[in-house]
Amino acid sequence: MILLLDQGAKLLVDRTIRLHHSIPVIEGLVDLTHVRNTGAAFGLLAGQRRALGSYVLILFSLVAVVFVVHLLRRLSETDTGLILSLTFILGGALGNLADRLFYGEVIDFLDVYWNGYHWPAFNVADSFITVGAVLCLYCLMRTKGRDPFSSARAGD
Repeated sequence: MILLLDQGAKLLVDRTIRLHHSIPVIEGLVDLTHVRNTGAAFGLLAGQRRALGSYVLILFSLVAVVFVVHLLRRLSETDTGLILSLTFILGGALGNLADRLFYGEVIDFLDVYWNGYHWPAFNVADSFITVGAVLCLYCLMRTKGRDPFSSARAGD
């Protein structure tokens, strides 16, 4: 569902907002701005040769997806907060991976700013990854020393 939401939003932006153009949502705070990110989060690796950077980021994304799936398989069904958080991260990673595979870059469009200070543009996938990471940290802090990843689920 996260993948569909992310890809649907990006498709809508790609088809309705010209590249590098903006539509104000909340004047002075949030715009929809169509940009393309050839690098990683916040433009990291954006200056690399396009093919090299794309391959490195695709490989990194694939490793991250496999790692998150591995963690999910090790959780008990009762660890719902961690399952939700890792599912958010997985869905976001798959959304940005799809962009890299289809376009060689990621479509970003959420532009948050105030008084000339701009947060780097981001997208739905980035939002789910961020919320998932924060929720995951919160859940891990509440485990009270228990290792939720110490054994596979029953039946595996």
